[in-house]
Amino acid sequence: MSRNAGLVLYLVAMVAIVVGLDVAFFRNLPWERLMVNIGIVLVFGAFYLIFLRRP
Repeated sequence: MSRNAGLVLYLVAMVAIVVGLDVAFFRNLPWERLMVNIGIVLVFGAFYLIFLRRP
C-alpha cells in the first residue's frame, strides 16, 4: 500500500469515528461534541506523529 493510500485510510477512519460518536452520543450537545471532536483529532494527530510518520 502506498503512503498516500495509507494516509487516506487513516483520515477516513478518523472521520468515521468522529461522525459515529457525534450521531450516537452527542446529537443535541454542541459544546460537548466540539470538545470530543477536538480530543479525537488531537489523539489521532499524536498517534500519527509518534508511530506513523517516517523520518
